[in-house]
Amino acid sequence: MKPQELLNIPPETDAISRVDGRLKVTGAAQYSAEFTLPGMTYAVFATSNITKGTIKTLDTKAALRAPGVISVITYQNAPKLPGYETGKDPSKPATAGGPLRLFFDNTIKFNGEPIALVIADSFERATYAASLVKAEYEQESFQTDTSKKLNQAATPHGPRFSDYKRGTPDDWQNAQVKLEAEYVIPVNVHNPMELHAIIANWDAPDKVTVYDKTQGVKSTQRSIAQAFKLPPENVQVISKFVGGAFGAALRTWPHETAAVMAAQMVKRPVKLVLTREQMFNSVGYRPYTWQKMSMGATADGKLTAMIHEATGQTSTFEEFTEGTVNLTRFMYACPSVGTIYKIAPVDVNTPTWMRGPGEATGAFALESAMDELADKLGIDPIEFRIRNHADTDPENGKPFSSKYLKEAYQLGADKIGWKDRPAKAGTLMQDGWLVGYGMGSGTFGAGRGQATVKAILTADGRLTLQTAVSDIGPGTGTAMTQVASEVMGIPAQNIKIELGDSSLPPSPTQGGSMITSTVGSAVHDTCVALREKFQQLLGNGGTDDPDYVKILKDKNLPQLDVTLISQGSPEMRNYSMYSFSVHFVQVKVNPKTGVVRVNKVVSVADSGHIVSPKTARSQVIGGAIGGIGMALMEDGVMDHRYGRYVNADLAGYHVPVHADIPQIDALFVNKPDYKVNPIGAKGMGEIALIGMSAAVANAVYNATGKRIRELPITPDKLLG
Repeated sequence: MKPQELLNIPPETDAISRVDGRLKVTGAAQYSAEFTLPGMTYAVFATSNITKGTIKTLDTKAALRAPGVISVITYQNAPKLPGYETGKDPSKPATAGGPLRLFFDNTIKFNGEPIALVIADSFERATYAASLVKAEYEQESFQTDTSKKLNQAATPHGPRFSDYKRGTPDDWQNAQVKLEAEYVIPVNVHNPMELHAIIANWDAPDKVTVYDKTQGVKSTQRSIAQAFKLPPENVQVISKFVGGAFGAALRTWPHETAAVMAAQMVKRPVKLVLTREQMFNSVGYRPYTWQKMSMGATADGKLTAMIHEATGQTSTFEEFTEGTVNLTRFMYACPSVGTIYKIAPVDVNTPTWMRGPGEATGAFALESAMDELADKLGIDPIEFRIRNHADTDPENGKPFSSKYLKEAYQLGADKIGWKDRPAKAGTLMQDGWLVGYGMGSGTFGAGRGQATVKAILTADGRLTLQTAVSDIGPGTGTAMTQVASEVMGIPAQNIKIELGDSSLPPSPTQGGSMITSTVGSAVHDTCVALREKFQQLLGNGGTDDPDYVKILKDKNLPQLDVTLISQGSPEMRNYSMYSFSVHFVQVKVNPKTGVVRVNKVVSVADSGHIVSPKTARSQVIGGAIGGIGMALMEDGVMDHRYGRYVNADLAGYHVPVHADIPQIDALFVNKPDYKVNPIGAKGMGEIALIGMSAAVANAVYNATGKRIRELPITPDKLLG
């Protein structure tokens, strides 16, 4: 029997529900800030109110005298961590200096940077004492407006960011039909429900345990071990539940290191929870990005050449980069393509990857431009994409491991009622509202990393799976249970998943749409090996349906277990591996007020075999909602006179609420790709959002005849 034949995933009506669902809805799930340790102390930051300069004086006397205060950490008394480099390499650019080192010196690099950490015996007392910390500064001139520094942007360091060119991209200027347009995405802030939180406790002078909000317990373990020069096994990171992250918890941030430092200093457990306002300055965001699309096509709708330029913001002390222009190189069959990617350092904290990292930003420009060019050609947007469908990867000439994008177009078009879309923009009116239809495509790499899983089957017939991966909400534990249940023939209720702990067998950080492919495949391979181990116990009496309990009883064994390292094969290099998506949107726009209502959404995923239909549907719905927010609402507004956000809360920073979201139909091509992995699954989390903002923008254009190229699409822009 082939490995994939062991899998016979039932249809959605029979699919299992979330294995952690009851814990979450009853409040029994413990998140990082909810653990209680003996002798717990509480830490709160005092932050700078200037954007750039140096601290002249720092007065912590009043804070130290405040009730319940145990210590106040500043650059003046903080221990120099052994993992912090004290020298600067003059050959490196300023933006390649590395992550922010809190309390390392008296420099201020952005508004809201922590200048002190107050530790007290209660959160309220720490909060009050932090307000008593006073500082005087030597201010310097600063720039936080990336649009003012576009002409100073530079190519990031490293060969991955060199300009890309095939054919003669400048030929777009000689095309029969051409387009040149600029697109802007503002800062988008992650704002998950759960604030970033960490509890740090030193069990011994060289051993620490942390309960942390992280998307990767092993990567956080490595970061803390490096900073404090500890053996990795002496750092235990626990992250059983994560209340949303979207990329904000992909890296170990300075506040996490500061909490571990504080616990070491006061020799007691320290809990640090960021405020909502501090989240805007402390854990990254989708960077402001300017893009320019230059495209040409023949009169019958075949792309001839295109150039995709992008400049994103980064901090002055660290280079942040993402793959904004990469999808343009292979998404469509265009003989001549050029991409140029640059970054512009400004006086802000470092951005980070946000769901659909880079590709979500790039797809807004590419898919909006495809819609604009189709309109100029007088060709239906879907038909235009089909005429330029890439059957093989134009970037490297390799075949795709699988690609069912055309099927996705058809599924979504039928479901949304694309036939009702007006060919001429701004001509369909219903009940006083302008109605429009739009679509946008998305893509993201379908990778597979390395993971280790331990499977233990005990004499009572229960199976336990252990691996370190965090589950940030997509249903990783549920998908693992589904795979194990099918391979082993064990009911899901008899399977237990242990994850979110660095002491468990290693697995990668949850991000980049790789976890089901990676960890799910590791579960598959480990369970296959465990079945084979039982078959070996039976000898010649092997069967396709072994009675595990009876075998263990007959052999007088309390359990049987297997630990297996699983990873992709070298043959994967022979293919281009991507997931694809298509998003369809119907909007209604009030012609008098400019208000946009999303009336209907259909998202179609070409992401291989759907292992866990219920959680997959939730993934698609969540991505669509994020894309609606990106298109219509989200905007981190900074007052550039002061370098400070003016909407650093959920009252001023708008995200979609229930009233903004219609019924969302999530459809799946559901054709397995066994070239990627033995379970046939490809990534879904990123493509659920990539292309969605363009679909909304294209629908707004179809409704109104007004093309908005700078997000978010707000009433003032439509009425202006």
